[in-house]
Amino acid sequence: MPTYVMRNGQMVDKATGEPMLTDEQRAGPVPTPQVYGDLPGYRSPIDGKWVEGRRARKYDLESNGCVDANEVSSGPKKLKNKRFIEKRGLQHLSEQ
Repeated sequence: MPTYVMRNGQMVDKATGEPMLTDEQRAGPVPTPQVYGDLPGYRSPIDGKWVEGRRARKYDLESNGCVDANEVSSGPKKLKNKRFIEKRGLQHLSEQ
């Protein structure tokens, strides 16, 4: 990993003298990390307790035996409702 030093008012690689940023990189937008704020507070639809933030949401789901609908479970999904399966032609997804 290169070490940079200040020479003639510019940051350059100590070993090679190459500038830290090219002129194109200097002219472009400054790269910044993506930052996401925490979730706003809400009343839990499960038990009515106040949930404030992602961690509290995770604990609320766990304590009530629930899972996030967006999480992908491991393993194939199998359908149980025979009438639903037949109506939609989903025999390949049924439990057998």
